[in-house]
Amino acid sequence: MANKSLFKSLIGKFIPLADAVNEAGGAAYQLSPKAALAQYAATGCLSTTFYASAEEQLQAILNLCAHPDIEPEFIARVALYSRMNGNMKDLPALLTATLSVFSPGLMAEVFDRVIDDGRMLRNFVQIMRSGVVGRKSLGTLPKRLVQNWCAARTDEQILRASVGKNPSLADVIRMVHPKPATATRAALYGYLIGQPYDAAALPELVKQFEAFKAGTASGNCDAKLVPDVPFQMLTSLDLSAANWKAIAANAPWQMTRMNLNTFARHDVFNDKAMVKQIADRLRYEPAIKKARVLPYQLLTAYTQCASNVPPEVREALQDAMEIAIGNVPAIKGKVYVCPDVSGSMHSPVTGVRKGATSVVRCVDVAALVAATFLRANRGAVAIPFKEAVVDLSLNPRDSVMTNAAKMAAIPPGGTNCSAPLAKLNSQKAKGDLVVFVSDNESWIDKASSRATATMEQWAMFKARNPNAKLVCIDLQPNRTAQAVDTGRQDVLNVGGFSDHVFEVIAHFADGTLNTNQWVGLIESVSL
Repeated sequence: MANKSLFKSLIGKFIPLADAVNEAGGAAYQLSPKAALAQYAATGCLSTTFYASAEEQLQAILNLCAHPDIEPEFIARVALYSRMNGNMKDLPALLTATLSVFSPGLMAEVFDRVIDDGRMLRNFVQIMRSGVVGRKSLGTLPKRLVQNWCAARTDEQILRASVGKNPSLADVIRMVHPKPATATRAALYGYLIGQPYDAAALPELVKQFEAFKAGTASGNCDAKLVPDVPFQMLTSLDLSAANWKAIAANAPWQMTRMNLNTFARHDVFNDKAMVKQIADRLRYEPAIKKARVLPYQLLTAYTQCASNVPPEVREALQDAMEIAIGNVPAIKGKVYVCPDVSGSMHSPVTGVRKGATSVVRCVDVAALVAATFLRANRGAVAIPFKEAVVDLSLNPRDSVMTNAAKMAAIPPGGTNCSAPLAKLNSQKAKGDLVVFVSDNESWIDKASSRATATMEQWAMFKARNPNAKLVCIDLQPNRTAQAVDTGRQDVLNVGGFSDHVFEVIAHFADGTLNTNQWVGLIESVSL
């Protein structure tokens, strides 16, 4: 039994009263406006989640950007952080667009670092023209920034950026009328927007593509002459097995990861040399780092591999996973990691979007994070939970993929975030770091005070382990938390599902994180 007088003193001294109700109806703590904006930026994809529609998220973000406690400099820093460290796409573009209203000068300062590829440019233009930030046209400065973006790219980069629509790069070119500096660029712009152009002046890569198309159509295509153009430009053509092998041989890392089943369907893997080449590419560490792959994307590729994808290739994905999670911290002392496997965690991690809903669920990512901690910290213990703790035996020597699959397969239930801590307290467990991976929508547990049950249980754990720290990784965009820091620098709320979260945890665990913790880390981003 807990010492009741001690517990009461802990509640009075250390535990703040809950001041919010979460989306599931449970007691919670309201995040500060800055922390909430950071949370949305690190996890939001402007798609419908289990608890909120895309429209509700958008309005919440716009309201936060207009909040008097959030200055434009912070919006700019969040945009940079969520793009450069979180590898997010929609929210950094939205935040950059909001700066066109709040601080055009800051927008210009961060534009090239946030809008760093064709997809991001199209996102930015789409958001600007939608009217959601208060304007329906680009305006003089944004138009000039887009023109400069085009001018700074090579002909090959412009061609690669031309893949995609709504809007397409051709639409953007028609909108902003970038001035071509060379005859080659003038011909390329004409080619992309369907206007007259000088065929002789086209970039060499475009000439190769047009020659390849003509050869494919006539049946005289040479497989050795497959041009190094974006994959999407080739798939609409009538390609032979030899063509497909040539495409696979030249494919960049991300394209390879995303098209393993396509390669299998077109007999690419019938060639043992191709199997080795693709497997070696997938496990090549510099390419993995350059591709900025998210660990959950590797999990997607692995779980979605068809039976005719060779075992060597699937094993290479496991090797790539081990490399991608290489910065998971090795923590001194005892570590407990608690993945949430409740019902809401079985929704897509990036939300529901027509035609583009991820097959990866929040529970998959939570299980993946837990499995990576087991690998990096051999003494760590995984405590999956829903309405109660789930007993599950895991071998830390198994692959990350194997252990993640075991945890993700647990049947769903209700959400009780305090359950793992309650179990540890009942065992009088000792520990140095407790990590929760959840959507933080606890609703079954009830506190004996006006705090959250999670915070009560943490206070009891902390009384027994005065140097312990608690990390709550939130995988979904929201404005509440189940635990908050009380000035002792022992609780960290951090959002996101990129591997950068592990780096943040490492700094927090060793005591080197900014005193304002995650928000402080963002505020240190250079403009």
